[in-house]
Amino acid sequence: MNSIIKYPTLAQVICCLMLVGQLTMRADIDRPNVLFIAIDDLNDWIGVLGGHPQAKTPNIDRLAERSVLFANAHCAAPACNPSRAALMTGIAPSQSGVYHNPQPWRPAMPDVITIPQHFSANGYWSAGSGKIYHGRYPDPDSWDRYYPHQLENKFADPVPPERNVNGLGKGNFDWSPVIEPTTEMGDYKTAKWIAKQFGKEHEKPFFLACGIFRPHLPWYVPQKYFEQFPLDLIQIPKVSENDLDDLPAVAIKVATSGGDHSAVVKGDQWKQAVQGYLASIAFADEQVGRVINALDASPHKKDTVIVLWTDHGWHLGEKEHWRKFALWHRSTRTPLMISVPEGIPAMPDGSVKGRQSMQPASLLDIYPTLIELCGLPPKTELSGTSLVPLLRNPELKTDRAIVTTNGRNNHAIRDTRWRYIRYSDGSEELYDHNADPNEWTNLAGIPEYAYAIARMSKWLPQTNVPDAKKDQNL
Repeated sequence: MNSIIKYPTLAQVICCLMLVGQLTMRADIDRPNVLFIAIDDLNDWIGVLGGHPQAKTPNIDRLAERSVLFANAHCAAPACNPSRAALMTGIAPSQSGVYHNPQPWRPAMPDVITIPQHFSANGYWSAGSGKIYHGRYPDPDSWDRYYPHQLENKFADPVPPERNVNGLGKGNFDWSPVIEPTTEMGDYKTAKWIAKQFGKEHEKPFFLACGIFRPHLPWYVPQKYFEQFPLDLIQIPKVSENDLDDLPAVAIKVATSGGDHSAVVKGDQWKQAVQGYLASIAFADEQVGRVINALDASPHKKDTVIVLWTDHGWHLGEKEHWRKFALWHRSTRTPLMISVPEGIPAMPDGSVKGRQSMQPASLLDIYPTLIELCGLPPKTELSGTSLVPLLRNPELKTDRAIVTTNGRNNHAIRDTRWRYIRYSDGSEELYDHNADPNEWTNLAGIPEYAYAIARMSKWLPQTNVPDAKKDQNL
C-alpha cells in the first residue's frame, strides 16, 4: 500500500519561515547595534522633563516613550571638552586633569581606550558624523569612518550676512534667523548621513555616533523655527532677584564672570535669547526625528540600542548667569535616555518603556552600561557604574550620589534630594531639592543642615590630579 505524502500547507511554510527569521534575528541581536545621539548645550528644556513650558521637542519626547529616561542625570563637567572627554573615555576629570575646554584630552590620556575604540576592537564598525568630541580635539583613532572628515567632524553652518545681530558685541553669544533653508544646516547634513547608514548592509554590527551641534551658540537657525515662538509670548526663566545674596564670593564670580547677564538685560535681549534657544532646540529635535524615523524604517529597528545624551546643561539668566561653566542644577543636569530592544542576552525583555528613574546618574555611566548591554569585555578603570539594573527596574533605589567637577577641587555632589557644592577655597553651598528645586536658598552654614553636608562630603573625590597641559595655540 502506497503511503500518502503530505505536503505542508502554505500557512505552515510561512510559519516556518517566520520562525527561521526570528531565530536568525535573535542570533544577530546577540551583538546589538548602537545608535549614539549627542546634543550640544541642551538643558532640560524638553517636553518630558518640563524645563520650559514652551519647549517643542516631539521627537525627543517620542524617543523617551520607548526608553528609560534618567531624570536625575548629570554631567561629569559643565563644559564641552571635559564633559565629552570624560564620557568617551570613562575617566572622571579629577582623575585625568582635563577640567576645562582648552586642555587637549588625548595627550593627558595617551593610552586610554575610548568607547568607539573598544567597540571596534571587539568586532564593531565604529563611525559617526557631527560633534562628538570637542571641536578642537577630534580623535581620528577612535573611528573606522567619520563624516565629513576625521579631522573636521562637523559641517559648517550658514550665518547671517553680518554677525552681532543682537547688538551685544559678544562674539558667538548671538541669535538670529538665517535665510538659508534647513537643508543647508550642518546638523541636517549629519542627520542625513547617519540616516543613510541604516539602509546599508553592514558586515559587522555598528556603533554609530550622531552629533547634533544645536542648540550650541550662536543660535542661528532658519526663520521657520523662530516663528514657532512668537516674541511677545516668550516666557523668560523664573529667577529670584536676590539669588546671589547668600552665595560665597567665588560663586558670585562664577555667576557674573563675562558680564553676559548685565549685557542681556541692558540690551533688552532676554526674550530674544530665550526665543533663539527654543528655536535652536526645535531645529535639533527635528534632526533627531529624522534619524529615528530612518532607523525605524530599516531592518535595524529591532536590534539597535539607542542612547541619547547632552553634554551638560545651560543657564539663561538663572543666578544671573548664562552659558554653562557652573556647578548649579541648570549647568549640570542633562537629558539622558536609553532604549534597549528585546532579545539581547543582557536584557532579553528589553528596557521598560516610557518610565523615568529619579536615581542619580552620571554621563560617566554610559560607557560601562554599553559594555554590559553589548557583551564587551569589562574595563575596571572606568569611573562610572552600569545603569542596566535601572533599565530593568527604574524604581530601583540606589544609595548613590553623582559628582560634577568644574576646575580642580571644585565639585558638586547630587543625590536624590541634595546638591552640595564645595569650592577649592573651602566655601560651600547646599540646596534641598525637595523644597527648593530652583536652588534659591543656600543652606550651607545653618547648623541644622550640617548632617546633610557631612553625608554629601563623603562623595567628594579623594584624588584631584593637577591640570592637564593647556593648548598652546589658544
